[in-house]
Amino acid sequence: MSMESERSAELQQSLECTAVREALTSAVPGERKAAVRVKPKLGPAITFINTILEADRKAPRKQRHTAHRIWRRLCEERPDLEVSEPTVRQFVPDRKHEMGLTGRETFIPQSYRFGEEAQVNWYEAYADLDEERQKLYVFCMRSMASGGAFHRAYPHASRQAFLEAHEFAFHYFGGVFATLRYDNPASAVKKILRGHQREETERFIAFRSHWGFQSDFCNPARGNEKWGVEGEGGYFRRNHLVPVPKARNLEDLNGQMLEASREDERRVISGRNTTVGEAMRLELEHLLPSAGEGFRLAAVHFSSSIWRLVEVGAKVVYPAGKWCVDVASAFSLVRHYRIPFVRAVTRG
Repeated sequence: MSMESERSAELQQSLECTAVREALTSAVPGERKAAVRVKPKLGPAITFINTILEADRKAPRKQRHTAHRIWRRLCEERPDLEVSEPTVRQFVPDRKHEMGLTGRETFIPQSYRFGEEAQVNWYEAYADLDEERQKLYVFCMRSMASGGAFHRAYPHASRQAFLEAHEFAFHYFGGVFATLRYDNPASAVKKILRGHQREETERFIAFRSHWGFQSDFCNPARGNEKWGVEGEGGYFRRNHLVPVPKARNLEDLNGQMLEASREDERRVISGRNTTVGEAMRLELEHLLPSAGEGFRLAAVHFSSSIWRLVEVGAKVVYPAGKWCVDVASAFSLVRHYRIPFVRAVTRG
């Protein structure tokens, strides 16, 4: 092409002469050079941030620095470096990825059929019972199809409470789900095997056989595999347990929590067109029927030696010395409170 033709192309397309010559040399555009931006505020702090992130390699996964925590340390330890929190938040995730401290995983949204699966979890919460603040363990079961959830608080996350809460949840939903997904609670899992295989406790095997559901377990330290119930626990705590609830006793508190669950049936989960309650009613016909009677939660075995203790006036202590009754009364105690075990001791 002649100089006149190049000049004509420049005038017609409003292009610089350099761009015209590059186009004549190759039809494929050359690689563009990324502009290097100067970071007058962040630049002096990068060394400090890199030191923190390098130390995080040896720290437990759940105790590594967040971008906010790094910014707080910058303010406290290097007040001479005036860096805004948004600037640090923008830099840290990319730097963590470069250092291999985080893995960017791709998650595919899941869909569930009615009655197919519910997820189960414990979470901690505090409540003022009779004006005394107590730490409680809240059992949660969430339907993955309808989004309905059941919450019930206990003073301890014991096997007795674990199984009993299932029965209250089945009554709340009006039936039993085909599969229940757990993390790896000691009340259900005796030993973690390869993959999703587990050696379950005898009591849990008997319990789920009685109610007719299948169990599934998450991989260790993979809470995202039961994201539904994890998120539900956080939602319920923020919306119904803040401020710290007050109740006369645990029974009163669980009544309040049941009302809160009923209240949540009126909400519409993001991305859905129906309320939680409407979806729960549609799910009813897909649930497995409840067992005719509840599971015998109290696994107590009275041997002949226990009978002999009745004759000598021994006492039964449960739990941790709070109750002390004669062995003859232990039967009615176990039946009424559904206590999973008792311990016999002699006095004097």
